[in-house]
Amino acid sequence: MEIDKERFKRMFPHLAKELGAQEHRAAITSVRSDIGTGEKASSEKFVGYVPDVIDFLRRCDNEQQAEEIIHYLEKRGEISRQYAQRLRKQLKEKGVRSFGPKKEEDYYLKQGEV
Repeated sequence: MEIDKERFKRMFPHLAKELGAQEHRAAITSVRSDIGTGEKASSEKFVGYVPDVIDFLRRCDNEQQAEEIIHYLEKRGEISRQYAQRLRKQLKEKGVRSFGPKKEEDYYLKQGEV
């Protein structure tokens, strides 16, 4: 079904405005004719990636949450006592955002789509 631009604008003014906007555009850098290959390539960014203590600390909203993460990982033996002490010192002196910007909900899903 074909429709001319003016009629489309009258019928769907908001959609036409969004389609014509320059913001939220994504460049297409390649085209794959095989769907399976394309899906595999786009989802491999975090394959085999194991988050470390810093990844967990970047999800914290405050110092109390960060301290709980450090304590938990130290108790489980996933980080050494010395490393835990260094993390606590940094947390106390510089705050929770000193480990990096906050990783929001669905961070890996959103970053994996890029």
